[in-house]
Order: sequence, then C-alpha cells, then structure tokens
Amino acid sequence: MLHTESENQINHTQLEPAQFRPSIRGALHLRFVRSEAHTITRLRVEQQHPPLRVIRAFPLPEGGALVHLHNLSGGVLGGDQLELHATLEAGAYAQLTSTSATRLYRSHPGDSLARQNTLLRVGEHALLEYLPDPLIPFASSRYQQVTRIELAQDAGLFYWEIVAPGRSEERFAYQQLFLDLDIYTPERLIACERAHLEPALRPLTSSTRLGPYTHFCTFYICRVGIEAGRWTQLERELAEMAQEISSQEIFWGVSTLSAHGLVIRALSKQGRTLQQQLPNFWHKARTALYGRSATMPRKIY
Repeated sequence: MLHTESENQINHTQLEPAQFRPSIRGALHLRFVRSEAHTITRLRVEQQHPPLRVIRAFPLPEGGALVHLHNLSGGVLGGDQLELHATLEAGAYAQLTSTSATRLYRSHPGDSLARQNTLLRVGEHALLEYLPDPLIPFASSRYQQVTRIELAQDAGLFYWEIVAPGRSEERFAYQQLFLDLDIYTPERLIACERAHLEPALRPLTSSTRLGPYTHFCTFYICRVGIEAGRWTQLERELAEMAQEISSQEIFWGVSTLSAHGLVIRALSKQGRTLQQQLPNFWHKARTALYGRSATMPRKIY
C-alpha cells in the first residue's frame, strides 16, 4: 500500500480490511568500525530489510562516517514493526540522520500499535551523533518508539529528538505517541524517559503540559568519564545561552544528569525557530568536549 500525505486521498482510498493487510517488519542493523591501521570509520551493513535502508556512508571530518537512514515507505503506517540497531566499535565516529521528517500515518481499526525499537551501542572512545529530522504524528496515528543507548568508557553521544504537533490542520489529533528512552553507562542508568501522550484523554494544551507551545525537543549530550565539575561548568555556559535566546516564542532549559552528561529541553510555538537554534547548543558543547565544532549533516550530495 502506498503512503500519501494527501488527506483527501487517505479518506477516499479503498483500503483492505486491516486484518488482511500484511504486517510490515523492517530491520536495519549497522556496524561502524575504525581499525588501528585506518583513520576513517567504515560502515558495515549486517542486516537490511525494507522499508528501512541505507545507501552508503559519506566521509566526515575527523574520519567520521555520515549515514542517511531511509524509510522507503515514506513514513510509518499503523501496524509497522521496525527495528534499528547501530553498533560503534572502539574509536569509531558516526553521524546518523534521516532524509526528511518521519511521518506517522493514521492507524485504521484493527491495526496494531506501530512501533520502532532502536538499540544504539557506542564503544570505548567512540562518538555517535544521532540527529534525525522532526517526528510528525498525523491524525489518528498510534506509535511507540523504544530506544536503548549503551555507552562504554569514554564513549560520546549527541542525541536529539524533535516532536511536532502534526500537520498544521490537525494539531494534536493523533491518538497515541509513546516515546521511551534509556541511556546506560557501564555502571549505571543515567537517563530514563517515558513520554506517553494521548491528547484526547489528556489535552496537551493544558498549562500542566505544553500550554501555549506546540513543538518540543530533547537533546542529550554525554561523554562517559568526564568529571562532574566540567559538566557543571558546561551546564552554566549552555544555560546562559538558553536564557539569551529564550523568548515568548521559544523556551530553553538545561540540566546536568546524575553523571556523564546533561540534557537540554525546549518548548516552541513553531518548529522552524527550534530547528534553527538547536544546533547552537551542539556546536558549543562539542567544542567544549572534543575541541572541535560540529558539522551539520548534509542532506543533498
């Protein structure tokens, strides 16, 4: 079945009964290797099952590898079961991004909950930058995203998630959006998130939730082994930046984790401002932790 963004087409297309539609089970397992004999990170595709796919890796400064994650369906349909695994071996540097926003299409009666399980393992002295485009839940969509990140000693992580309210004409019209995230270091769990959003049951426009804001994001910055004092200093510097750029349109906040990192959050009334300002925190944090500014992922080659 073809995916489409046209509400008209969705409403008037004759669909098979949900129980007769084949279940989509996509899988993508990637491994990034950087040997002592080479100064560049190489990509190995260990498993690739549609609709998930990668084409190739592109070179980055510092010997890194940029990989675009493709969903050949154009989005996630009700009942889709997707699996993404990425392992960075010792010393590897990889940047993962999407080719465009992830569209969560409407679920139909009988569809199971669409789900993506993501497992990211970052080896010793390796660095992962996971920088997808926004998540856009369409009206009547039901989706769960479960992410587990495992960081070895001196592993680094820059991981953001941007969530839109849906298309402009159907804000907060989705049924369910579950975003679960756990980040582990060798000795402890340092981050645990459970965002279970059901706008019809618990309106997101409530002052105890998003209030007047429509978009939100979370940005985790980690490097295992950095002492607490350096994180406190970086928190202070980023908090000053957050205060300077916050306004009635967008609000930023910064907080250290229990160890090995910090988290940045934002609420915004429009997605464009959020996406323009978010990389500023990445640039500053990367310079502080690695001595080199960030390189935004290229979308066109």
